[in-house]
Amino acid sequence: MKSHTPFQGRLHSLDVLRGFDMFFIMGGDALLLYLCWHFSGTWMDVVAPQLGHPAWHGFTAYDLIFPLFLFIAGVSFPFSFNKQLEHGQSLSRIRLRIVRRGLTLVVLGMVYNGLLNLDFENIRVASVLGRIGLAWMLAALTATYVGRKGRYVLMAATLLGYWALLTLCSAPDSDACNLSMEGNIVSYVDRLLLPGVLHNGIHDPEGLLGTLPAMCTALIGMEAGEAVRNGKGARTCLWLAAAGAGLIALAWAWHYVFPINKNLWTSSFVCLTGGISLLLFSLFHYCIDLRGWCKGTLFFSVIGLNSITIYLAQQFIDFRFTARAIFGGAAGCLPEAWQGVALAAGYVAVCWAFLYFLHRNRIYLKV
Repeated sequence: MKSHTPFQGRLHSLDVLRGFDMFFIMGGDALLLYLCWHFSGTWMDVVAPQLGHPAWHGFTAYDLIFPLFLFIAGVSFPFSFNKQLEHGQSLSRIRLRIVRRGLTLVVLGMVYNGLLNLDFENIRVASVLGRIGLAWMLAALTATYVGRKGRYVLMAATLLGYWALLTLCSAPDSDACNLSMEGNIVSYVDRLLLPGVLHNGIHDPEGLLGTLPAMCTALIGMEAGEAVRNGKGARTCLWLAAAGAGLIALAWAWHYVFPINKNLWTSSFVCLTGGISLLLFSLFHYCIDLRGWCKGTLFFSVIGLNSITIYLAQQFIDFRFTARAIFGGAAGCLPEAWQGVALAAGYVAVCWAFLYFLHRNRIYLKV
């Protein structure tokens, strides 16, 4: 990666996009569901099914949250990498930081899953943060060793190889279909190698082999970040949008032979979510960074600046109790149909106020 940086300044769009993404993890999904139930029989009936995951194959908008976050982590890497080079950091030291950050996220994911309970027999080792840490780490290390053309070849080989592995190999302990929860080789490897418990008993959506295609999600983000860093403004946004549209078309064509599946992080899933992420990033970058349309973005940027903080905090701080203590009385005065909406909005408000307090005091959790 070159050290020249045509695009100057922080990508504020990334904070806003990350905050928009995390809003749904911070209670936005529950708020929208309550609104869907309240306005049932209207166009909101189309929104409700998009706020949950499919049983196995298929795709909903809710499936985008995780890969979009990983994509965003990838976009920011070329900027931080070149900044470190400009400050005289050696490649070996940068790579050590990459490994340390990746492994730290793995440990934080285990803490989120109950590591501190010291019940090692029943702990779930795989986690969302662990998947982010390992996939981002592999992608970042790749970016420091391999040139752009080499990364394209690696992504293609990984996605095609993963397709071949899952379609040609099945779980030796099952007679089920290769791509079923019981019969796929990905779940079998997790049952064989992962200690503790799996999320679904026989399968874990954040298991070992799925880290490889997830690495490609992060690499797509890194390529987008590099394009913006070395690009030419609005023209780069058009190229990113075109690439996103192309990936989406490829994903739906691939879906017929290798179904889109978040649990397996299939190659078609990588293309679809990578394509949508490119479209969203190009839109946010054009509107916020290039055109300066920042009015009204504070709400999401406050969330985006402390995204891992709010993800972890919801596991250890009872924001729901605080929301009921503050808003429960007022919610009780509303018609019953609106009480759930009010309490869900109160929960979001309490979480956001917590993050805003940290933001005003310049307190950010950096991994």
